[in-house]
Amino acid sequence: MTERSEDNTARRRAMRQAMLARREKIDAATHAGLSARIVEHLQTALQAPKIAVFCWPIKNEPDVRALLEIWAASGTLAALPVVLEAAAPLAFRLWTPATPLIEDRYGIPTPASGDFVAPDLILLPLNAFDRQGYRLGYGGGFFDRTLATLSPRPLAVGIGFEINRVDNIWPEQHDQQLDWIVTENGAFRPAGV
Repeated sequence: MTERSEDNTARRRAMRQAMLARREKIDAATHAGLSARIVEHLQTALQAPKIAVFCWPIKNEPDVRALLEIWAASGTLAALPVVLEAAAPLAFRLWTPATPLIEDRYGIPTPASGDFVAPDLILLPLNAFDRQGYRLGYGGGFFDRTLATLSPRPLAVGIGFEINRVDNIWPEQHDQQLDWIVTENGAFRPAGV
C-alpha cells in the first residue's frame, strides 16, 4: 500500500466515523419524518421494479420499508442482502414482513432461509455521499464488489440524509458510481450517469 492510499484510507475512515456520529444524533421523530420524505421522493423518481433489494435499517439509517409495502401492491418482490462469505459479492434473499430474520455475523437482520433472486434495483444506505454519485459505506466493500459483478447491473440507488452529503468521498478504484441519490431534499442523478 502506498503512502497516498494509506492517507486516503485514514481520511475515509475518519469521514465514516464523523458521518455515523452525525446520523446517530437524529432523534426518533425527526428520523421518521426524514425517512417518510425519502420514501415520497423514491416513489416520484422511480418506477416500481420487479425485485427490489433494500437494507434493514441499522445505525439510524433511513427506513424505507414503507416503500417496499407500497411497491408490493404493484407486484414488486422485496429482498435483503445476505453475506455468504467475506470478500465475496452479496446474495439476495426474498423477504416479506412475515419472513423470519436472524442476525448475520455483522449484527444485521437477514433472512435465515429462502430463495435467492437477482434484483432490478438496489437501495443502498449512504454513510456519506458526494455529487459525483459515490458513497461511503461501512468499509467492507460488499456493495461495490457486488455491483461490479452483477450482469445486468441493477439500478443502484443511494438513500441517505442531507447531513451526510460531502464534497468528495475520495473514491478509490473499486468504488462503484450510483445511478441515483435520494435524500429528504429530493432525488438526483449524478453527473456522468
